[in-house]
Amino acid sequence: MNPAENAQERTRSGIIVGIDFDNTIVGYDELLWSVARERGLISDSTGATKREIRDRIRLLPDGEIEWQKCQAVLYGSRIAEARLIEGVGAFLKICRGREIPVHIVSHKTEFSRFDSSGTNLRTAALEWMAAKRFFAPDGLRFTERDVHFAATRDGKIERIRELGCTHFIDDLEETFLEPGFPEATVRLLYEPGRMSPAPPGVALMRTWQEIHDYFFGVD
Repeated sequence: MNPAENAQERTRSGIIVGIDFDNTIVGYDELLWSVARERGLISDSTGATKREIRDRIRLLPDGEIEWQKCQAVLYGSRIAEARLIEGVGAFLKICRGREIPVHIVSHKTEFSRFDSSGTNLRTAALEWMAAKRFFAPDGLRFTERDVHFAATRDGKIERIRELGCTHFIDDLEETFLEPGFPEATVRLLYEPGRMSPAPPGVALMRTWQEIHDYFFGVD
C-alpha cells in the first residue's frame, strides 16, 4: 500500500490535520521583497524567495534585528497585502467535504517589540483570514475556535498535542525537531524550492499539490 492509500485509510479512521499559519497558509514572498527593498535592505538582484531574502538581510550589520522588523511589518500592518498560498483553499475544501477536522496552530505573540504601529498580530491574522473567507459559511467554514495562537514554540507544540493532531504541516523544520513534538504526529515540512533532504522522520512537501496527493492520492 502506497503512502497516499495509507493516508486515505487514516482519514477514514479519524485523521486530524494541524497547519501552521505564517508561510504555510499565507504567503509573504512578494510582499517581503517589496518591504525589504523599501527599507534598503536588499538590491533589485536579490532573489525573490523568503530564504534568499532572509539570508541576505541577516548578513547585514544588525541583520537579525532588521529581519525581525521586516517580519513585524509583514505579520502586522501590511498583512492584508499577503496572499493565500496556491492550493491551500482547495485542500481545505476537500477536508471540509470529507469531514476531516482542521486546526490552524500558530506561534504568534499579540504584539512585536519591533512594530512601531502597535498592531495586534493575532487580530491582524484573523482579519486576513476573514478577508479570504475562512469564516464564511459558503467559504472555508472555519470558526475562530479552529484557530489557535501560542506565545511560544513550546506552547504551540503543546496545543498540537492537546488537539490530537495526527498530521502537522509547517514550513519550519525546527518545529518538528523540538524534543517535545508528539512522536505519533506525522511531520510534513512545506518548503518550496528546498533542495536538501528533510530531516529523518520528516516528509518534505514542496507544493500544496504534493500535500493534496499525499492525503488523497493523485487525481
